[in-house]
Amino acid sequence: MTQFPKRILVTGGAGFIGAHLCRTLLAMGHAVTCLDNFSTGREANIAPLRGRPGFTLLRHDVTQPLDLDVDEIYNLACPASPAHYSRDPVQTAKTSVIGTLNLLELARRSGARLLQCSTSEVYGDPLVHPQTEDYWGHVNPIGPRACYDEGKRCAETLIFDFRRRYDLPVKVARLFNVYGPGKRPDDGRVVSNFAMQALTGAPLTVYGDGSQTRSFCYVSDMVEALVRLMATPPAVTGPINLGNPAEMQVIDLARTVLRLTGARAPLVFRPLPCDDPVQRRPDIARAREVLGWSPAVGLETGLRATLDRFAAESLSPAPDACPVLPAIPAAPLDIGLALG
Repeated sequence: MTQFPKRILVTGGAGFIGAHLCRTLLAMGHAVTCLDNFSTGREANIAPLRGRPGFTLLRHDVTQPLDLDVDEIYNLACPASPAHYSRDPVQTAKTSVIGTLNLLELARRSGARLLQCSTSEVYGDPLVHPQTEDYWGHVNPIGPRACYDEGKRCAETLIFDFRRRYDLPVKVARLFNVYGPGKRPDDGRVVSNFAMQALTGAPLTVYGDGSQTRSFCYVSDMVEALVRLMATPPAVTGPINLGNPAEMQVIDLARTVLRLTGARAPLVFRPLPCDDPVQRRPDIARAREVLGWSPAVGLETGLRATLDRFAAESLSPAPDACPVLPAIPAAPLDIGLALG
């Protein structure tokens, strides 16, 4: 008999969220297989996990079939930043669709639970605020972001079709704007952009007039929510919104980053990219009710930890890009692990 309670596969495990999730699952005593093709994942993210009991790294692309004995699958495999997925939109769509299909077949063969990390992008540029899980979205199916948005929507379709046809135990989480230590400096999204620009003294680039809003969830809060969702009874399938319901204008985020870093850089304004959402905010009533979860880490606290890590990485030739998270108060998991 294995010494580990569960055998868990984390696809995209060398990415930002995936690496933090791998670390958490290992700390809970599970055997964790981190699968990544390193298209956007980083070796440094999982370097601290190498040699840990129960940790296995598997270099593999989810668009290719795989055969493993696992109890649970967390699917985070897909470039999530426009700067990354726009480099190869066809491969991005294939990763979401074919990759998810391969993982569903693996789950069916092995009897594993599958948790799909979907995205708030399935709502597109929403006309309803905040967004609830029963909102069908306002999406451009042929625009430059469609490879990601529509790929994730199709993945959700496949997941619920497998649920209906094979009674497969599945969960779908829709993630809203996650940030924290270990995010790539070249991620291309607003937190990374502002952080790196402020730390290097460059002007902060604001797209549009900065009045568009986002909701930012710290990575330890998100990992806790994912673990809680996986532990729910089979009848709980989702989709469930996971994110921070506190809304912030992009221009206010820029000013906050300037204040926290002490930078005196100016703001420069550029045209808003095509299909960039004007407003994005989750309704997390379902997460509160079903998971007993809501974000615990305040934005300034999380930003300070994130900025400190970006600053340390800029000085280190070989950074640990997925550090042990700073001691930040967070609600403990029922299973006995406090995320800090």
